[in-house]
Amino acid sequence: AVHPLWQSPLTIPGGTRQSPINIQWRDSVYDPFLKPLTISYDPTTCLHIWNNGYSFLVEFDDSTDRSIIVGGPLENQYRLKQFHFHWGAINDWGSEHTVDSKFYPAELHLVHWNAVEYPSFEEAVMEGNGLAVIGVFLKLGARHEGLQTLVDALPAVRHK
Repeated sequence: AVHPLWQSPLTIPGGTRQSPINIQWRDSVYDPFLKPLTISYDPTTCLHIWNNGYSFLVEFDDSTDRSIIVGGPLENQYRLKQFHFHWGAINDWGSEHTVDSKFYPAELHLVHWNAVEYPSFEEAVMEGNGLAVIGVFLKLGARHEGLQTLVDALPAVRHK
Protein backbone atom coordinates (compact mmCIF):
# COMPACT_ATOMS: atom_id res chain seq x y z
CA ALA A 1 0.00 0.00 0.00
CA VAL A 2 1.35 3.37 -1.01
CA HIS A 3 0.94 6.20 1.49
CA PRO A 4 -1.93 8.48 0.36
CA LEU A 5 0.53 11.38 0.00
CA TRP A 6 2.64 9.37 -2.47
CA GLN A 7 -0.15 8.08 -4.75
CA SER A 8 1.16 9.72 -7.92
CA PRO A 9 4.18 7.97 -9.50
CA LEU A 10 5.67 11.42 -10.19
CA THR A 11 5.84 12.24 -6.48
CA ILE A 12 7.36 8.96 -5.28
CA PRO A 13 10.94 9.81 -4.24
CA GLY A 14 13.90 7.86 -5.58
CA GLY A 15 17.22 6.79 -4.14
CA THR A 16 18.19 4.39 -1.38
CA ARG A 17 18.04 6.87 1.52
CA GLN A 18 14.62 8.38 0.88
CA SER A 19 11.29 8.53 2.69
CA PRO A 20 8.87 6.92 3.08
CA ILE A 21 10.43 3.56 3.99
CA ASN A 22 8.52 0.31 4.40
CA ILE A 23 10.40 -1.65 7.07
CA GLN A 24 9.99 -5.34 6.27
CA TRP A 25 10.17 -7.46 9.41
CA ARG A 26 11.35 -10.60 7.59
CA ASP A 27 14.30 -8.68 6.10
CA SER A 28 15.45 -7.36 9.48
CA VAL A 29 18.82 -8.74 10.58
CA TYR A 30 20.13 -8.80 14.15
CA ASP A 31 23.53 -7.10 14.49
CA PRO A 32 25.40 -8.53 17.51
CA PHE A 33 28.04 -5.79 17.22
CA LEU A 34 25.57 -2.91 17.56
CA LYS A 35 26.19 -0.99 20.77
CA PRO A 36 23.28 0.37 22.86
CA LEU A 37 21.98 3.79 21.82
CA THR A 38 22.33 6.20 24.71
CA ILE A 39 19.88 9.11 24.82
CA SER A 40 20.71 12.00 27.15
CA TYR A 41 18.37 14.99 26.94
CA ASP A 42 18.38 18.09 29.14
CA PRO A 43 14.81 19.50 29.21
CA THR A 44 16.16 23.01 29.87
CA THR A 45 17.59 23.07 26.31
CA CYS A 46 14.04 23.29 24.92
CA LEU A 47 13.66 26.73 23.30
CA HIS A 48 10.24 27.05 21.70
CA ILE A 49 7.46 25.53 19.62
CA TRP A 50 6.87 27.00 16.18
CA ASN A 51 4.47 26.52 13.29
CA ASN A 52 6.21 26.01 9.94
CA GLY A 53 2.97 26.17 7.93
CA TYR A 54 2.17 22.46 7.74
CA SER A 55 3.26 21.11 11.12
CA PHE A 56 4.89 22.25 14.32
CA LEU A 57 8.44 21.81 15.55
CA VAL A 58 9.81 21.84 19.06
CA GLU A 59 13.26 23.42 18.80
CA PHE A 60 16.24 22.98 21.12
CA ASP A 61 19.40 24.90 21.95
CA ASP A 62 22.01 22.90 20.07
CA SER A 63 25.00 25.17 20.78
CA THR A 64 26.37 22.70 23.36
CA ASP A 65 26.34 18.95 24.02
CA ARG A 66 23.63 19.06 26.69
CA SER A 67 21.05 17.06 24.69
CA ILE A 68 22.73 14.27 22.74
CA ILE A 69 22.55 10.70 21.51
CA VAL A 70 25.58 8.42 21.22
CA GLY A 71 26.28 4.75 20.47
CA GLY A 72 24.17 2.39 18.41
CA PRO A 73 25.28 2.67 14.78
CA LEU A 74 26.65 6.21 15.31
CA GLU A 75 30.37 6.90 15.08
CA ASN A 76 30.02 10.30 16.77
CA GLN A 77 27.64 11.86 19.23
CA TYR A 78 24.78 13.86 17.73
CA ARG A 79 23.02 16.92 19.18
CA LEU A 80 19.24 17.23 19.37
CA LYS A 81 18.03 20.04 17.08
CA GLN A 82 14.25 19.57 17.03
CA PHE A 83 11.41 17.11 17.09
CA HIS A 84 8.22 17.05 15.08
CA PHE A 85 5.33 14.72 14.35
CA HIS A 86 3.73 13.29 11.23
CA TRP A 87 0.01 12.54 11.49
CA GLY A 88 -2.98 12.06 9.22
CA ALA A 89 -6.49 13.39 8.82
CA ILE A 90 -7.78 10.04 10.09
CA ASN A 91 -6.44 7.58 12.65
CA ASP A 92 -5.87 4.83 10.06
CA TRP A 93 -2.72 6.47 8.72
CA GLY A 94 -0.40 9.31 9.56
CA SER A 95 3.05 7.83 10.03
CA GLU A 96 5.60 8.64 7.35
CA HIS A 97 7.05 5.14 7.41
CA THR A 98 5.41 1.72 7.64
CA VAL A 99 6.20 -1.74 9.04
CA ASP A 100 5.16 -4.56 6.71
CA SER A 101 3.02 -1.95 4.88
CA LYS A 102 1.15 -1.11 8.12
CA PHE A 103 0.62 2.58 8.92
CA TYR A 104 0.52 4.01 12.42
CA PRO A 105 -1.69 6.94 13.48
CA ALA A 106 1.38 9.16 13.97
CA GLU A 107 5.16 9.19 14.01
CA LEU A 108 7.57 11.22 16.13
CA HIS A 109 10.89 12.31 14.59
CA LEU A 110 13.71 13.43 16.88
CA VAL A 111 16.25 15.16 14.62
CA HIS A 112 19.92 15.24 15.67
CA TRP A 113 23.05 16.47 13.90
CA ASN A 114 26.72 15.53 13.93
CA ALA A 115 28.36 18.48 15.73
CA VAL A 116 31.67 16.60 15.91
CA GLU A 117 32.14 16.65 12.13
CA TYR A 118 30.19 19.78 11.13
CA PRO A 119 30.09 23.36 12.42
CA SER A 120 26.33 23.85 11.96
CA PHE A 121 23.06 21.99 11.49
CA GLU A 122 22.70 23.60 8.03
CA GLU A 123 26.00 22.11 6.89
CA ALA A 124 25.32 18.73 8.52
CA VAL A 125 22.01 18.42 6.60
CA MET A 126 23.94 18.25 3.33
CA GLU A 127 26.07 15.26 4.34
CA GLY A 128 25.44 11.51 4.45
CA ASN A 129 26.55 11.24 8.08
CA GLY A 130 25.25 14.66 9.10
CA LEU A 131 21.88 13.74 10.59
CA ALA A 132 20.54 11.00 12.84
CA VAL A 133 16.76 10.84 13.18
CA ILE A 134 15.03 8.64 15.72
CA GLY A 135 11.59 7.66 14.44
CA VAL A 136 8.96 6.49 16.94
CA PHE A 137 5.66 5.01 15.78
CA LEU A 138 2.75 6.20 17.90
CA LYS A 139 -0.48 4.31 18.60
CA LEU A 140 -3.73 5.47 20.17
CA GLY A 141 -3.92 4.61 23.83
CA ALA A 142 -4.03 5.83 27.38
CA ARG A 143 -3.25 9.45 28.23
CA HIS A 144 0.50 10.15 28.20
CA GLU A 145 1.43 12.96 30.60
CA GLY A 146 4.57 14.04 28.71
CA LEU A 147 2.73 14.30 25.40
CA GLN A 148 -0.26 15.95 27.09
CA THR A 149 1.96 18.82 28.26
CA LEU A 150 2.89 19.45 24.63
CA VAL A 151 -0.69 19.08 23.37
CA ASP A 152 -1.87 21.61 25.98
CA ALA A 153 0.60 24.18 24.60
CA LEU A 154 -0.43 23.77 20.94
CA PRO A 155 -3.45 26.12 20.93
CA ALA A 156 -1.03 29.01 21.63
CA VAL A 157 0.95 28.19 18.44
CA ARG A 158 -1.46 29.74 15.93
CA HIS A 159 0.49 31.37 13.12
CA LYS A 160 3.31 30.47 10.76
